[in-house]
Amino acid sequence: MKTISRLLRTGLMAAGVMAVASSGVFAQQGLDEPFQAEFRAALNGKTVAFVPVAMGFDLTEGWWAGMKRELEPYGVKFELRDPNWNTNAGAQAVTSLISEKPAVMVIHNPDVQTYARLLKRAESEGIYVIQINMGSAYRSSAFVGANWIEIGEKDTEAVVESCKGKSNKIAIVQGALSAAASAYTLKGVENVLAKHPEIEVVSSQAADWDAAKAKAITQTVLKQHPDLCGIVGFWDGMDIGTAAAVKEAGLTDQVFLATSGGGERKGACDLVKNGAFDLDLSYDVPTQAAQMAGTIKWLLSSGIKPGSAKGSEYTTLIPITRENADSPLSCWNLSDLKQE
Repeated sequence: MKTISRLLRTGLMAAGVMAVASSGVFAQQGLDEPFQAEFRAALNGKTVAFVPVAMGFDLTEGWWAGMKRELEPYGVKFELRDPNWNTNAGAQAVTSLISEKPAVMVIHNPDVQTYARLLKRAESEGIYVIQINMGSAYRSSAFVGANWIEIGEKDTEAVVESCKGKSNKIAIVQGALSAAASAYTLKGVENVLAKHPEIEVVSSQAADWDAAKAKAITQTVLKQHPDLCGIVGFWDGMDIGTAAAVKEAGLTDQVFLATSGGGERKGACDLVKNGAFDLDLSYDVPTQAAQMAGTIKWLLSSGIKPGSAKGSEYTTLIPITRENADSPLSCWNLSDLKQE
């Protein structure tokens, strides 16, 4: 009987514990996350204005699509002002936006000076300014983009290495002389060449981001120096023309062409695979778009005064070569980004 009594007491105690535990589970209430409502309120209804150098190519189309994908679900509105490669039209667009007072301006500068004072004025009037890839002389709340000096160094190192045992003659195809991307990339090129006195630069000319100009420059250089062993190009969208000139001269296997770009599959991986480019350093546009969107979220939700904090987010480069050009991790598709 004692044994039965003990078993009954044990069973009743266990049942009581289970009842209490069960009662506790059902009685417990969820905990309200204290910051998400404030975050959503800070973004909802705010306007982000984008002023690229132009639309219609992988970089700017990708940034635009990527930012909208990240921010529109939070009620952020977007305003696009496309100057279509016209610097004066771009300055007018920035000036107009300052008076319209969007919460954030995302600026793709055509050169170092043109927008600098305007961007300083924008932040003094309460507008956050994010500069993408090509910065101005004014340091705004944030810069997101490539480290152009690093790109110049890595591309030139690859060209120098490929020229070993050859003529050591190389050419440089720059972008626009006044653009930060071009000026900083050139500095990176110079840093490497200073260590390699054996390398002879037979041509260093600006093609102004124009594929037709790049092709014409390269055609002339190859006629004058048919033993050229390498070319450092400053943008793959322009260096399509550079590659075309090399191919027409029948020198694709001889001339190592290194360039850089946003990593869109048709303009990067596919051209590396078919031999147009030997190295294309990608700064990966979808990542940059996500970085800008994250920065916008932080700025708007922080409530800090525009211009009171200044920082940079340099993009981790993806070297695209024939060894990894087929990898889905190396490039992205603009059509996919627009659909997401």
